Amino acid sequence: MSGYFLYHSIGTFPGKAERMAAALTEFSSIWSAEDDGQWPAALAARQRFIDAWTRLIEAPRSTLTSAENVTSALYSLIGALPAGRLAGKRLLVAADCFPSLHFLLAGLAERFGFTLDTVPLRPGESWVRDEDFIARWQDDVGLALITFVTSTASHRCDVERLAAHGRALGSIVGVDVTQGIGVAPFSVAATPVDFVVSTSLKWLCGSSGAGILQVAPHLLATCRPELRGWFSQLNPFSWDLDAFTYAEDARRFDHGTPAILASVASLPGLEWVEKTGIDAIRTQNAALVERIIGAALDNGWAVRSPLDAGERGGSVMLGLPQGAEPTKIIAALRDERLFCDARGTTLRLSPGMVTTEAAVETLIAKLQEHFGSRRRRAS
Repeated sequence: MSGYFLYHSIGTFPGKAERMAAALTEFSSIWSAEDDGQWPAALAARQRFIDAWTRLIEAPRSTLTSAENVTSALYSLIGALPAGRLAGKRLLVAADCFPSLHFLLAGLAERFGFTLDTVPLRPGESWVRDEDFIARWQDDVGLALITFVTSTASHRCDVERLAAHGRALGSIVGVDVTQGIGVAPFSVAATPVDFVVSTSLKWLCGSSGAGILQVAPHLLATCRPELRGWFSQLNPFSWDLDAFTYAEDARRFDHGTPAILASVASLPGLEWVEKTGIDAIRTQNAALVERIIGAALDNGWAVRSPLDAGERGGSVMLGLPQGAEPTKIIAALRDERLFCDARGTTLRLSPGMVTTEAAVETLIAKLQEHFGSRRRRAS
């Protein structure tokens, strides 16, 4: 029985340890060889990672590059925009965005001259509604950052609707796809946006340090990243200090010597997702999530995720009973080899391809012990 419910955190797949070990062992052999083949092989490995991501989100070629994480990718994008593009405008974000991005934006507002406008949750609700985000989105919004799937409610927004609204107003539209990519379909070919940021963790089952930034060609051509270095150049091996020229493609968002290990370690997960297919991953996940939600409703537990599968990512969040201690509940579940986590009073459960039906049933039984049953009255 695998009681792994942490796909919102790291993510795993059958045979992950062996495939990661093989990839890293091969890289170690190449990197340690007493010859001159290290960099050609290392950069080729990084390119395979970039190519896999490009296929995953159906992005135009040469519009995507690697980044250490989502926060650094967003910083690089903002610092690359034409001078004055955000000055005097609002930058719109939802209150249920990933906190790291809000911390970054709050710190950049004064420097770049924008006003950070955070769309709040309605009292008593667990996610920001799309209609509330749109209601705050007028033509003075220079950039809007959309969260594809939230990390605290698993709310999946209507990216197509939101992006269309932003395009009509002339806003720069960015999407953080971190919590949904790999379990929910996303394509920049089907739903054009101006930029995408993500990591290779969670449903993609990669490692930390393997983020990405994808920028649409029309915006890419105007970007001059301030975070730049020798790998940002058209020719990285040009040592002419007075002749710096940005690469024409997404390589302009590179800077110093690129990290390779995270790309190598994450490629097996990307390849597994591509081979397995997102439809198959989501079908298996949805069946387990629906079982958990059904049990929660039967027992009267608070569900803090959308009940409509079309508005939900791959996770389900449950509200802990009043007075419950999250750390004690998590520890008790861990003792039963049921692995999940909590944010405040919200229990986060994300079953994936290694999670068994037996583990779900055991989880439900244990939650009944901790939560009790408060069956809802018929409305």
